[in-house]
Amino acid sequence: MEPKSTETLIWAGSYTADRSGNGKGISVLSADDHGQLTSTGLAVAANSPSFLALHPTLPLVYAVAEEGRTVRAYRRTGAAELEAFGEPWPAGDATCHVAVDPHGRFIVATCWGDGQVILYELDHDGAITSRTSAAAAVDPHFTAATDGGRPSRAHSSLMLPDGRVMTTDLGHDLVRVWTYAPGEGLQPDHEVVLPKGSGPRHMARHHSGSVFVDTEYSVEVAIVRMEPDGTYELTAVVPASINKPFDGDSGAEIALSPDGRFAYVGVRGSNRICVLKVTHDGKELEPLADVPCGGDWPRHHLVREGWLYVANEGSDDVVSFRLDPATGLPDGPVSRVETGSPSMLIAAV
Repeated sequence: MEPKSTETLIWAGSYTADRSGNGKGISVLSADDHGQLTSTGLAVAANSPSFLALHPTLPLVYAVAEEGRTVRAYRRTGAAELEAFGEPWPAGDATCHVAVDPHGRFIVATCWGDGQVILYELDHDGAITSRTSAAAAVDPHFTAATDGGRPSRAHSSLMLPDGRVMTTDLGHDLVRVWTYAPGEGLQPDHEVVLPKGSGPRHMARHHSGSVFVDTEYSVEVAIVRMEPDGTYELTAVVPASINKPFDGDSGAEIALSPDGRFAYVGVRGSNRICVLKVTHDGKELEPLADVPCGGDWPRHHLVREGWLYVANEGSDDVVSFRLDPATGLPDGPVSRVETGSPSMLIAAV
């Protein structure tokens, strides 16, 4: 008797008509053991739910409405169906990312359009109960003689094991570290300054404690490590690719293999997935190979159980690649499924 095949359910955020996209909301994809992808329908209709995050213990999904300038919660009602849970809460311009505290105390939304970093406290049921906007960023590279002023572009957040929160500011080339004060929101702790014009976008934390930050503009990966006094320092910046960036390239998502041996960076424009080798201590990265993403404009990707799933926003599809456990290299595409303007992927666990 053949072993029973298992399936992985994946929620896909999207850009909808309000952002000139082809999506309809949060869709549901299924991937089997062989990487075959199928669409199983719409989890819930929504306007440009471009980024999603899961509550750590409750059957809730938090989503931004990038054009609608809101965040809201959805409750799981079946295998992967969702329904609205509570009312939308106001956010900022072009709210592009949301992350959940691992203890379920709060969510953090970051806003590309106006640079806001906003903390929303949650009750025991996971409902949003309050909203606090954190201190605005100040450009560390600003010089009045040469700059007309660069806009702040908060882009993502990462929950740290010690309870602090790390955020990126793509416009000011900053990684900001915060502490959480109940009832008061995020309080500034310290900042890490990246090279001017690099554009820190998304982050992935290695099991060694290193945080890898991919840069949208320079298409690199910055390594940020914690010192004994608890402050984070920039220790290295390496190219994401074995090749130089092409004109029009921009870094997108960064994700790690479960064992932490490899990092995967999406590059829009030249439509590549860059594979990097990670040393065991997390102190060094080395570009290994570039693999075509199997579509157009790889905005996001998910690494799960030996597979790489890539959300190609421009070609309205998600594709799967088998990951070689020894080399870390993607093989494929193995399968492709159509879905409108996919913007991010998250396993519906």
